[in-house]
Amino acid sequence: EVHLVESGGGLVQPGDSLTLSCVGSGFTFATRDMSWVRQGPGKGPEWVSAINSGEGQIHYADSVKGRFTISRDNNKNTLYLQMNNLKPEDTAVYYCVDSYLPIVGGTKLGTWGQGTQVTVSS
Repeated sequence: EVHLVESGGGLVQPGDSLTLSCVGSGFTFATRDMSWVRQGPGKGPEWVSAINSGEGQIHYADSVKGRFTISRDNNKNTLYLQMNNLKPEDTAVYYCVDSYLPIVGGTKLGTWGQGTQVTVSS
């Protein structure tokens, strides 16, 4: 079965950076679109970024555009999210998903990992 394991979260101060990783197994990673979604305290899921299998299509939510960078290494079955200039509002559990659109109309798509906690606090 599909397994996705996120890592790299932690407690940081505003302005700091973190790099999240997501290792996939149980499927052909190189042929599947991937995305990041987050859910902050008291909030619903928020789509963050997505990258297609061929790496030719990349999109970001307006809230993270210019600060976050999504990338992938298909040889390592790994998805990354470089997060710069972190803000308190970035505090959330971050999940990777094997779908370009992890949520449509409130319905979760694909397989979600267990998530990794990112806390941005001064």
